[in-house]
Amino acid sequence: MASCSLSSMKAEAENTTVPNWLELPRDITTNILQRLDTIEIVTIACHVCPLWWNICKDPLMWRTIRMTNLHHLQHKHLELVKICCYAIERSCGHLEDIDIQFFGSNDVLECIAINANNLRCMRLVYCRRISDEGLSLAVRNLPLLEEVDISFNMLNEDSLEALGRCCPRLKSLTFARMLCEHFGYGSENIGAFAFAIAKTMPRLLHLKISGNVLSNDGVLAILDGCPLLESLDLTRCLYVHLSDSLEKRGREQIKDFGVPILPDYSSSDDDYYYCESLEKRCREQIKDFRLPIQDCYSSDSDWDICSENSNWSGYED
Repeated sequence: MASCSLSSMKAEAENTTVPNWLELPRDITTNILQRLDTIEIVTIACHVCPLWWNICKDPLMWRTIRMTNLHHLQHKHLELVKICCYAIERSCGHLEDIDIQFFGSNDVLECIAINANNLRCMRLVYCRRISDEGLSLAVRNLPLLEEVDISFNMLNEDSLEALGRCCPRLKSLTFARMLCEHFGYGSENIGAFAFAIAKTMPRLLHLKISGNVLSNDGVLAILDGCPLLESLDLTRCLYVHLSDSLEKRGREQIKDFGVPILPDYSSSDDDYYYCESLEKRCREQIKDFRLPIQDCYSSDSDWDICSENSNWSGYED
């Protein structure tokens, strides 16, 4: 009885033993590590053991860089830039997809331009330290770009024109703004970015410009200059008042045509061009119709998602 009891206890202990991660096949370990955020790979995974460090030295590990979940992290702006550039350089030209938020800067763009000329997808959102000049210089070395999201940055039509001229394969562009960014734009700027898109991006398939200062003439220019469009998002474009003929053309030409639904805010008529009849029409025409909630972004101090206690340092080769 005692031996049977001992054997069962031993078998139970073996069944509850934590598996040895070092015994996993290398390709499975690589797949697991690639699912981590880039910051977690650089600051944690690389340091776990020699095997993981060796896997992380493979340039193919860095074909995708994601640094988006930053609110809970304890790194200052400059440290995030350092980590990002470290990962970009590790890719040795194999980087195809980069997605970063808040901390992007001209330094990051320069690093991308030097080390990632095979880049296909670039998403730089809420990166207020990126300038038109910085983006314009960078895209000269990124001719293979097909998908770009540069929403909620301090960029204008100069960046878009450079992007269109330097990246002939561009198929998808997202250039959204916040409603509170409308004010401060002069009438001379209304729709200028739309004409830059129409003039330089004839192969676009998907375009999202929600929340932008845009006129009917800008919409018409886009329809003329981008004949291959399959989707166009104009929601929250407060200056657009589509005529029946222009809306009809948009719906006939573009499969997914997002009309500019105008929100009702407790603001003066000078601030928002709200139309009660348009809301009524939308509620009658669209089963699930919702008025958008106004976006608002944080102050510069919030973009430095930081703390005084970061001790990251990369391994030396």
